[in-house]
Amino acid sequence: MKPRTSLLLMALPCFILLIAFSYVPLYGWIYTFFEYKPGVSLSDSAFVGWKYFEIAFSDREVFNVLRNTLVISFLSIICSPLPVFFAILLSEIPGKRYRNFLQTVTTLPNFVSWVLVYSIFFSIFAVDDGLLNQLLFQLGIVNEPTNLLANADIAWYFQTAVGIWKGLGFSAIIYFAAITGIDPEQYDAAKVDGAGLFQMIRHITIPGIIPTYLTLLLLGIGSLLSNGMEQFYVFNNALVEDKIQVLDLYVYKIGLTLSDYSYSIAIGMAKTFVSLVLLFIANWIAKKVRGESIL
Repeated sequence: MKPRTSLLLMALPCFILLIAFSYVPLYGWIYTFFEYKPGVSLSDSAFVGWKYFEIAFSDREVFNVLRNTLVISFLSIICSPLPVFFAILLSEIPGKRYRNFLQTVTTLPNFVSWVLVYSIFFSIFAVDDGLLNQLLFQLGIVNEPTNLLANADIAWYFQTAVGIWKGLGFSAIIYFAAITGIDPEQYDAAKVDGAGLFQMIRHITIPGIIPTYLTLLLLGIGSLLSNGMEQFYVFNNALVEDKIQVLDLYVYKIGLTLSDYSYSIAIGMAKTFVSLVLLFIANWIAKKVRGESIL
């Protein structure tokens, strides 16, 4: 029992932080049932019941924001196998020093703030003095500058590509760990049987990391409505706002910019309940298909 007690004590600070920052704030959900205004106590605010939920479900802008959220999330799910393939490529690099260098370089963008990421992309794709436009002009490929940062037609795909660039290396770490956990004797036995590199990847590596991928996929489906707001906040402008305004950014705008706290909390609550439903549905499907689930 002593090792288990030590592990529980090590996890206790994380558990306290989880309670403090994830469960205690749930008390604030009560504000959505009142006509709350900053500076006025809750006891002096009028009780309005489900008013803000009715407004949310009848607001056309909310459905537009929901469309953006779902499209960007589905694009991210479609691209979710990329970290798997990248981890497989890393594991097949023979030189350990070069493999560690490549893994470090591709992981670094995950720790760069979104403000700096936007600065990098702005310096590359800016209309007047961006690196891409200058290169295209010098090569004579285009006669007019391209403005990818303000192109609403490709906004969904551009933001998905930016997210992949930033998180590819970091997302591949867990798959790389899963690959290193595969029994090496399986590869030795496959070599004895005459299996080539691609045959070993297909029949040993990929089946070995499929459970990890499906678990992360289920968690991704559960957070389908949570894209985060930092990326879309820094890349937002008047030309692409209609395409990249997601639920998290919309809640931020309604709550902190317009100070409509009750309405923003109602949208956040609805998003939480829908995410829970999606998670349980995905868990049920996984249990029916694979015979096992994460819950």
